[in-house]
Amino acid sequence: MGRPLFYEILEKPATSGIIGICCAIWFYIQKKNIGYSHVGLSYETAMEGHHWRIITSAFSHISVIHLVFNMSALWSLGVLEQLGHMGLGVAYYLHYTLVLVILSGILVLGMYHLLIQKFKLEYFRRVTAVGYSCVVFGWMTILSMKQPSSKLELFGFLSLPISFAPFESLIFTSIIVPQASFLGHLSGIIVGYAIAWGLIHGMNNFWALSMLGWVVLVFIFSLKKSNTYDFDFLEIESVTDPSLPSVRFLSAGNGRTLQMNALPTGDVEIV
Repeated sequence: MGRPLFYEILEKPATSGIIGICCAIWFYIQKKNIGYSHVGLSYETAMEGHHWRIITSAFSHISVIHLVFNMSALWSLGVLEQLGHMGLGVAYYLHYTLVLVILSGILVLGMYHLLIQKFKLEYFRRVTAVGYSCVVFGWMTILSMKQPSSKLELFGFLSLPISFAPFESLIFTSIIVPQASFLGHLSGIIVGYAIAWGLIHGMNNFWALSMLGWVVLVFIFSLKKSNTYDFDFLEIESVTDPSLPSVRFLSAGNGRTLQMNALPTGDVEIV
């Protein structure tokens, strides 16, 4: 018999917490009947100032199968939290999870921009992506470099050699799930290699908290500026340069409203 789940949760606190967050968000999405257009990331919405979608798209899943696949893979990758003797561990896992979420989202948008502006492929302008797969594929790549003898366990019965798992999974999901975002998964792999090779390094508590602070600020301001959420205490006014906002805090009231305006639907990719 395997070890009780309780002990495994204690050994993978960060992974368990993220899985809990993703599952809670999935439950909320189902309860409120929220769709891809409300939380997904696309080039079109990013250009309209919906930068907050880089975060919401990463932690949101619409399909339960998509959620189960990603969380199953993430649970297996939680072994990274137990590799403190190799310079990994819980702190490393949390620091670079933040890096993977942000950089993979930005890289996807960069790829869309190149395809749209350089190659005139307008299809990618409205492709909407959701899911945690960018991060999952990034951690697959890092683990394949740090501990190539590991196995990736999926659904409790499928086992893949971690050294081939990123590209095996990339091809597998592209064939089995036509809507799977090849570029989204690829961006996670690229950022994962950049971290594993040391091209992105030096993250510690100070830099992680600083980065998180900027992410929270951009998240709040983009919610306000895109009229998605009305923060009564915050007002953004244009100054001489319209691209530079000036911020003024107002007295808080009780009239906060959440506006979930559906955007024009386009093609959907799950990541």
